[in-house]
Amino acid sequence: MRHTLLTPLKLLKGAVVAASVVACSFASAQDYPSQPIKFIVPYAPGGSTDLTARLIAKSVSVELGQSVIVENHPGAGGVIAHELVAKAPADGYTLLFSAAGPLTVTPHTYPRLHYKPVKSFEPVVLVATQPLLLVVNPKTSFHTVADIVHQAKATPGKLNYGSFGNGSAAHLAGESFKMETHVDITHVPYKGSSPALSALMAGQIDMMFDVYSTSAPLAKAGKLRAIAITSKQRSPDFPNVPTMAEAGLKDFSAGTWFGLLAPAGTSKEIVGRLNKAVNQALAEKDVRNTLASQGAIVAGGTPAEFGKYFQSEYDRMGTLASAIGIKVD
Repeated sequence: MRHTLLTPLKLLKGAVVAASVVACSFASAQDYPSQPIKFIVPYAPGGSTDLTARLIAKSVSVELGQSVIVENHPGAGGVIAHELVAKAPADGYTLLFSAAGPLTVTPHTYPRLHYKPVKSFEPVVLVATQPLLLVVNPKTSFHTVADIVHQAKATPGKLNYGSFGNGSAAHLAGESFKMETHVDITHVPYKGSSPALSALMAGQIDMMFDVYSTSAPLAKAGKLRAIAITSKQRSPDFPNVPTMAEAGLKDFSAGTWFGLLAPAGTSKEIVGRLNKAVNQALAEKDVRNTLASQGAIVAGGTPAEFGKYFQSEYDRMGTLASAIGIKVD
């Protein structure tokens, strides 16, 4: 067997190379950001995730002194956008601004994924949490949850509900509703909240669990009718709209959250800079007021805290998706 001896010169060269790599990595983190940053959103423009991403991007751009561009890559329950970011360079310039559904539900419902949510991304910061509104077209005869349940039981399989994608929070909420009320309602997925709401207003679907920020303005304008809200308390904006518990579904739980993530392997220094910038944005009065007007509860915190929350939600939703039996071919 032939052995290769490392001479002092070779050892010195190896040490120089290693030191250079560390120095370059440190320098790139120190210089970050030196070019525009992209927030990749897994839904179509106009939805709650998109609106929240653009709100945060605007403030983060000011905080970092660099442009932050929001790009929408809808489809496949968020898989397209997530795979794009998972395969992107871990340099902090291509980030994922996503919601709970694609991160914690879709992975348990899609049989073949080319990424693993918990392992493929570095948690940066939890931005906010938000309840859902159960909304219907105001031209329908539905005014209460009981009205929907009565009609669904009288005509099994005739009613349908929309969602902003397979495996989304809206999808999970709809299936939970079916399971708790023992009704047969057909799921119709769309590539985002905006197209789903358009279909609802056009009378193409019968009902939908939608994120508060996008459905509330339409309900206030009379374009939709709010039937119930998934939060524990009633919304000040809709004092006459009951919670799902008040409507008779005491064990019903649904909602979503928004978070910023980077590709796995992104340096702690870059993740730290991004985390600080988003937390500073969330501390701004205008940002907090805008989120509050959308029914969102501001979160923030450290990457570690988001990572722990992400893992717990991933495990919880996996158990729920399995119990409900959600599967996507």
